[in-house]
Amino acid sequence: MKKVNTPQEAKLNPEYHSALRELLYQLADDDFLHAFRGSEWLGLAPHIEEDVAFSSINQDTMGHAAMYYSLLEELGEGSADDLAHLRETGDRKNAVLLELVNGSGTYLDEPRYDWAFTVVRHYFYDTYKKLKLESLKLSSYQPLSDAAVKINMEQYYHVMHWKVWFQQLSLSKGEGRERMLEAISRVWKDFGGVLSYGPLAAEFHKHGLVEEEQAFKKRWESAMKQILEQVDVTWPGEPGMELGDGRSGIHTTDLSSALETLSEVCRSHPKAVW
Repeated sequence: MKKVNTPQEAKLNPEYHSALRELLYQLADDDFLHAFRGSEWLGLAPHIEEDVAFSSINQDTMGHAAMYYSLLEELGEGSADDLAHLRETGDRKNAVLLELVNGSGTYLDEPRYDWAFTVVRHYFYDTYKKLKLESLKLSSYQPLSDAAVKINMEQYYHVMHWKVWFQQLSLSKGEGRERMLEAISRVWKDFGGVLSYGPLAAEFHKHGLVEEEQAFKKRWESAMKQILEQVDVTWPGEPGMELGDGRSGIHTTDLSSALETLSEVCRSHPKAVW
């Protein structure tokens, strides 16, 4: 597949441009919401060392989202700040799993967050993301390929961080393992939404933007079977999409509340820099 090196070249082919925009919105919105939900653990993590490490991971992930939004800005989609903060719920392309709240309560009002759910969601997503980046490094769009190379250097450490938590808690006894098994089941019910390429899946592959959807799912499945086998968890089967396909703009009220918080400063002070 011939490389497309600039936004101007991408715009010369309307089909290519459309597919590229869709893929970038998925990548950007996934990391944006995932980082936000992670940031809500600031000051609430199990211990101070984890508080510092988790905050750093979320900062990295938000930076990854910013890189993708910047690529969209270069394609003429508008300013990166506006794309991140001011788009409506129905325009978002993130997987539904990544927008879900951490637990009951709010950050400022008796947060009863679920650490097991957070560990599983982050480990499974970051494992998926590492595999996706390996494919994106070969993307026909050179700016996206370059971004994937940069992001992947940090992603390795994110996966290692969550692997430790996942294995220690999953291999523990009593309540710890029980809560992890419950979290795995909950995350699995909607992880199909993370894996989904959305309505333009065929176009992604046709234009060489990322590997074919089913081929990627097979790679992911192989990696996940090893992960679950290491903690003596039976393969749950095909991951679901119970709450809907976020790639098609189907979301929960959790996303609405998240965007209200995320866009508060941007809407109050339009000239502020993100």
